[in-house]
Amino acid sequence: MKKYVIAFFLLMFSFQHAQDKIRDVLTLSEYLGYVKRYHPIVKQANLTINKSAAKLLKARGAFDPKIEIDFDKKRFKENHYYTHLNGSFKIPTWYGIALKANFEQNEGLYLNPENQGSINGLYTAGIEISLARGLLTNNRMTTLKQAKLFLNQAKEEQQIAVNKILYNASLSYFKWLKSYHEKRVFDSFLNNAKLRFKGTKRAYEEGAKPAIDTLEAGITLNSRRLNLEKARIQLVQSSLELSTYLWLNENTPIELKETIIPDLKTFDTIDRTFNIALFHDENFDIEQHPKIKALGFKIKSLAVNRRLKMNNLLPKVDVQYQFISPNSMQINAFNTNNYKAGINFSMPLFVRKERGALALAKIKLQDKKLENNATKVVLKNKITALQKQLASYISQNEFTFKIVRDYAVLLSAEERKFFLGESSLFLVNYREQQFMDSKLKAIGLENAFFIAKAGLFKAAVIAIN
Repeated sequence: MKKYVIAFFLLMFSFQHAQDKIRDVLTLSEYLGYVKRYHPIVKQANLTINKSAAKLLKARGAFDPKIEIDFDKKRFKENHYYTHLNGSFKIPTWYGIALKANFEQNEGLYLNPENQGSINGLYTAGIEISLARGLLTNNRMTTLKQAKLFLNQAKEEQQIAVNKILYNASLSYFKWLKSYHEKRVFDSFLNNAKLRFKGTKRAYEEGAKPAIDTLEAGITLNSRRLNLEKARIQLVQSSLELSTYLWLNENTPIELKETIIPDLKTFDTIDRTFNIALFHDENFDIEQHPKIKALGFKIKSLAVNRRLKMNNLLPKVDVQYQFISPNSMQINAFNTNNYKAGINFSMPLFVRKERGALALAKIKLQDKKLENNATKVVLKNKITALQKQLASYISQNEFTFKIVRDYAVLLSAEERKFFLGESSLFLVNYREQQFMDSKLKAIGLENAFFIAKAGLFKAAVIAIN
C-alpha cells in the first residue's frame, strides 16, 4: 500500500509538471507592459500632457505679430464722402513694450481734418510702452509662464495617474496568482483524499477497516471537492478581473485564455519589475517624488500669479510715440518734427479690487506651501511604514516556511503510522488539514508581501521601464 501511494504521488507530480510545461506563462513584467502600452485610461492620462501643450501653444499666441486692416468707404448721390484705409503691423515683446508700424490713406469730400494727410498716404513707425503696470510683468507674460509650469506639472501628474493604474493592475495579478496557488493546493489535497478513500474502501472490503472509516474518508473527499470548486470559481473571477486591464488597443479588450497561467517565480522578479532596487533610504530624495514636483510647479505658478497681482497695484501709465512720414522707402524721412505721441494714465483711488486679488493670491500660495510640507511628511512616513512592513513579511515568511515544512513531516509520519495500522484516519485528516491550512496561510502571506511591494511602488512612484 505504501509503495502504491508513493507511485501515485510521483505520477500526479509528473502529470501536473507536464501540464504546466505546455501552458503559457504571463509574467508580471509582461502583463504591466501590456497595461502601460494599451490600457485606455493610460491613453487618457497621456491626453493631459497634450491638453497642457495645447494651452502652452495658446499662451504663446499672445506674442504673435498681428496684422490689422481697416477699410471704410462712403458714397452717396454721386458724392464721394470718404475712403479710409488703415493698415497696421504690431509686434508684442516679452515685457510691456510693443513695436508698431502703420499705413494710413484717407480721401474724400467730407474728411475729418485730423485724417487729412498725404495723397499717397502716411507711414508711421513707433513704440508703445507700459511704464508702470504691465512693464515687468503682465497678463500675457504670466499666462505663458503658467502654461509652461502647467505642462511640467501635467507630466508629473500623468506619471502618477499611469502608476496608479499599474498599481491596481498589479493587485489584480497578485489576486490571480493567489487564486492559482490555492487551486493547485486544493487539487493536490483532493488527489490525496481520493487515494485515501479508495484505500480505506478496499481495506473495509477486506475486513481490515470498519465502515465508519469509509464514511469519514468520503466526507473528507467531498469537503476537498467543495474546496476545489470554490477555488476554481475564485480563479475564474480573478482571471476575469485581470482581463479588464488587458487590451490589444484602446478599442479592443482581451479575455485571458485558460491555458495562460501566472508566473510562479514572481517572488524572485518582483523587485526588478517594480524597479524597487532603485529605491534606497540613503539616496531617495523626496523632492524628486512626482507628487512633490507637481506641487512645486503649482507653487511656482501661484508665485507668478502673486507677482502679477502685486504689479496690478501700480497705476496704469501707457505711452506711445510714432514717427510719421509720407515715404516709407527712405529711413531718413522719419524725423522728430513729424510724430504722433500720447499718454494714458489711470488708477483707482482705493485700489480695493487689486488689494483683494493680491490677498487671495497670497492665501492660495501659502495654502499650497502648507500642503506641500504636509505631503512630504505623509509620503516619508508611508514609505517608512511600508519598508518596515516588508521587513516583517520577510521574517514571517521564514517562520511560515518552517511551519509548512514541519507540518509536512508530521503528515508524512502520521500517514506512515496509519498504513502500518498504528494511527487512525481521523488523525491523518487532522494532520492533513493542519498542513493544508499552513500552506494556504503561506500563500496569503506571500500575497500580502506582494501587495506591500506594490504599495511601496505606488508610494514612491517609481517609473516602470
